[in-house]
Amino acid sequence: MFLELYTYAYRKGVIMKKLEDYIRTIPDFPEPGIMFRDITTVFQDADGLQLAIDSMQELIKDLDFDVIVGAESRGFIYGAALAYNLHKPLVLIRKKGKLPWKTISVDYDLEYGKATLEMHIDAIQPGQKCLVVDDLLATGGTAKAMAQLVEKLGGEVVDMLFMIELAGLNGRKFLEGYRVDSVLAFEGK
Repeated sequence: MFLELYTYAYRKGVIMKKLEDYIRTIPDFPEPGIMFRDITTVFQDADGLQLAIDSMQELIKDLDFDVIVGAESRGFIYGAALAYNLHKPLVLIRKKGKLPWKTISVDYDLEYGKATLEMHIDAIQPGQKCLVVDDLLATGGTAKAMAQLVEKLGGEVVDMLFMIELAGLNGRKFLEGYRVDSVLAFEGK
């Protein structure tokens, strides 16, 4: 895929950057020893955003699914772009108290605390195949909670798709039993 994008860029006279070139790394944030991967710099560059979405889409090009499920808030960005490109519905998973109608919820552990995610009770129909999308796979807590919400409504998680994976936090192992794809993987935290 990179070769195809590079060839396209070359024909247009554009110098092609790799996706990781668009990601800003901030040492010791939010605490010492953490290398924070800031993706706002991807969104701030039209070429970076397009490369990010195209790269995610390439990973799922042969995947059969009905619905894209995105987590608040950066999962909404990636999920909406993919849903638009692929002409698929987008289901939103939000933090507790943000959805206006009847919801189901799941409590889960974060790296730095606890949280609750919610989804409307009619967002997923039984048997629907769901692609779970988020920006980052760290410990896997958020992704697992998203999968639990989908499964509570009778949906099937066919893949979990991330822009970045922090391999040193072993989130992939926590999600054992699910297909997991990530565009970029960084060692460490």
